[in-house]
Amino acid sequence: MSDDILWIDTADALTGLCNRLAQSPWLCLDTEFLREKTYRPQLCLIQVADADTIACIDPLAIDDLEPLNALLRDERITKVLHSASQDLEIFAIREGFVPAPVFDTQVAAALMGMGDQVGYGRLVEEMLGVQLDKAHSRTDWTRRPLSRAQIEYAADDVRWLRKIYLRQQQWLTERGRLDWLQADFAALTDPARYQPDPEAAWLRVKGIQRLRPAQLAVLRELAAWREREAVASDRPRRWILKDEVLIDLARRRPKNESELADIRGLETRTIQRHGRVLLELIESASALPREEWPALPERKRLQPRQEAIIDLLMASLRQSALEAEISPQAIAGRKDLERLVLGERALPLLRGWRKELVGERLLDLIEGRSALGIDAEGLVVVPRGEDR
Repeated sequence: MSDDILWIDTADALTGLCNRLAQSPWLCLDTEFLREKTYRPQLCLIQVADADTIACIDPLAIDDLEPLNALLRDERITKVLHSASQDLEIFAIREGFVPAPVFDTQVAAALMGMGDQVGYGRLVEEMLGVQLDKAHSRTDWTRRPLSRAQIEYAADDVRWLRKIYLRQQQWLTERGRLDWLQADFAALTDPARYQPDPEAAWLRVKGIQRLRPAQLAVLRELAAWREREAVASDRPRRWILKDEVLIDLARRRPKNESELADIRGLETRTIQRHGRVLLELIESASALPREEWPALPERKRLQPRQEAIIDLLMASLRQSALEAEISPQAIAGRKDLERLVLGERALPLLRGWRKELVGERLLDLIEGRSALGIDAEGLVVVPRGEDR
């Protein structure tokens, strides 16, 4: 192991490390985890770094992470992550809090024109000219001891993150854009973002478009039960019931165990263990009055003229993004423009820096206060009545 990487696998060592890190205004953070066999992600390794220290913390050897948790809760310290959601989810679920405040280098990269959802390896290569070793990307992080090469690989996730953060912060500050990201970063630390919602689980089931409203009522109850069962048993949803089985149960609505046995993919042991509950859920959901049936989110059909308007708005959006040296997807996607044309106004596009940069301009185009023109520089927005 390199001399500059600390391996932390005792409570005393963790306390000493955290005392050392507590003086830094920022802390790079990454995790290695597995969730193939569990509902909750299984935390296997925590990598942290400040300007002077790189450390790998072994949560499989340390029961109490409170010294680290105190740092991650400290609002004086900015937690720097890349593609932060999954790492933050781990702390929300396992430790009961979301680290804050955060700086997500993937979000910042989009604002710097490096593309939407750029991967860490590509970002390191583009910004620092370093190619990361990918040899250990399929490591089983639950195994111990980890090899020197595996620890080096894990440490790289925060080693280079330090330089990226400082360069991004400088770039954004010089252009007056650092504050633009605060609402995006704050949204990442909202605890509600990481809480299971059994009542909405049916909306994530593949194949729901094939069901009628009465069948959707059954699916809603079955999916909510599956979600609660997965949480309680800490097993993946698919281990409880696969999506295709849920769809078939909702479509056919069996009335007894014999009919349950006809459902393809529904195992005998599942029927033995949960059959009565499934039948009760199906029966109660089938008895719901029409006004209590759920409906899929309405997808309004766009008219050809609206599609043309969206094409025009997309051209304007791309031009604005080009001028601002920002990835267009960091501002809005085509789906956002569809919603805008269909009359929705509660959109991220119409809040904060996005509204100031592009949103108001697009509203002016939609509502006829301006038009698009062309000059030697490309597309330009022309106020109505102004000659060019």
